[in-house]
Amino acid sequence: MSAVPCQAITASLFLAIYTESSAQPLVQVEESPVIMKYAVSLLALAVTAMGKEIPKDPKRAADLYDSGLMHEQIMSHKELFWARQRKAGVFAEQWPELHFAQCRDGKAVPFRDQPNNFYRCNNINLHHFLSHQALGSSIGQGSSSWGWVSDDGREFAVIAQGDGAAFAEITTAGKLRYLGRLPQTAGTPTSRWREIRTYKHYIVIGSETYDHHIQIFDLKKLLNIDYKKGPVTFDPVKDLTGFYGNLPDGRAHNVLANDDSGFAYVVGARPRTDACRSGLIFLDLSDPSNPTSLGCAAADGYVHDAQCLIYKGPHTKYVGKEICYGYNEDSLTIYDVTDKQWPEVISVTSYEGATYTHQGWVLDTEWQEFLILDDEYDEYDGRGPAANGHATTFIWDISNLEAPKQTGYYQAPRKTIDHNQYVIGNYSFQSNYGAGISILDISSIPTNPSGSGVREVGWFDIYPEDDNLEGGGSLAFVGTWSSYANYPSGYILINTIERGAWVVKPQTTLP
Repeated sequence: MSAVPCQAITASLFLAIYTESSAQPLVQVEESPVIMKYAVSLLALAVTAMGKEIPKDPKRAADLYDSGLMHEQIMSHKELFWARQRKAGVFAEQWPELHFAQCRDGKAVPFRDQPNNFYRCNNINLHHFLSHQALGSSIGQGSSSWGWVSDDGREFAVIAQGDGAAFAEITTAGKLRYLGRLPQTAGTPTSRWREIRTYKHYIVIGSETYDHHIQIFDLKKLLNIDYKKGPVTFDPVKDLTGFYGNLPDGRAHNVLANDDSGFAYVVGARPRTDACRSGLIFLDLSDPSNPTSLGCAAADGYVHDAQCLIYKGPHTKYVGKEICYGYNEDSLTIYDVTDKQWPEVISVTSYEGATYTHQGWVLDTEWQEFLILDDEYDEYDGRGPAANGHATTFIWDISNLEAPKQTGYYQAPRKTIDHNQYVIGNYSFQSNYGAGISILDISSIPTNPSGSGVREVGWFDIYPEDDNLEGGGSLAFVGTWSSYANYPSGYILINTIERGAWVVKPQTTLP
């Protein structure tokens, strides 16, 4: 049976859906008088903004962010777009397994008899692809991803999907070996938002679906699976190590963990009217079978994502304390969470063009002097430095935690929306929706924080349907949600919304 051309399947469908979504945004949200009022002022700002830190605007924050209005707008827009995709059959089982394809002359061609079926690339080879259906999902939609390396060096992938999490081993040849899955919390509906992080040899899972709460699963259970006997479906009750069931309504937008402190953090747990205000909720994982909450950081409200670390850096006042860098919709918010009963906000800083502060990462966990930050909606709304629609990475000097400075930014060479990025060594591995994964050399930032020295050293585009649009991409919520690149082998796991999971690898070793 011949493989179905990947580009031909949905290129025309995507263009139709993309055009319709752009022309017909979600009316009940877009026409909000509050949204429109701030849109006018931000449009004017976009013309002149160079990308600098500014104080947070309390009135704008209350109207757009503390109210949840902006978050609901973004989620509703995504839901509408994905519903149109689903109706058009984009999430149906149609994606063939792909094997090794070398990146040559800017293209990776999986099938020799289909030269026009290719993925754009630079310095990254395709090693393997499996669809969400091949990875056990019944709804065919993915989100987050993470990885784990066992004590004996085996590399595992955890692939978040709408109906659970799939487990696979990445072989030495770069193949995904599907081992099994953990379904969503028993009795709960599916959710397009599922986030996962490792804590030691456990995976911590949260979801935006009601009554899901937090699952904790021991990844060592994967070590004894005989894949030749077929994948294992774990019981979402009996096979869990632990379960935290005291979130306000069971929903969480994100989870994270800090192995050094022994805590996991739940963020974006709604409703915002709860005592924790959707801020950082502290889960003590000293006994993963009995996770307990020691409090929360409600000040500054909703946290969309964060990174929590034991502080090592130039601000001597905070050395040895546990610091969380929060990405809080319209600000970079830095917390001291050393005392879980009395967490403190160190600083709250916004920036020109702030539309939806989404995620970021510290450049060096051993010397926390700089971080990079992405704003998920500035490209889409055309605001600030991202007014040209090119994915924009903001650079921050955090040498003074009490007064961080936004020193510059980097822009991708193609139009796209940025989503998640993680720093390993001198490189940022960015998942930029339809533009795929981009590897940035960020080693110049400590000596040149303007961003002018940042350069792209690798790229693999996993969504060819928008290749021919102006700017080489689209401002749509398609393609890659996240990636995981912290494998000793150098393989990179990419999880995508429509297709499935990919394993790629740079052609040259990253120093």
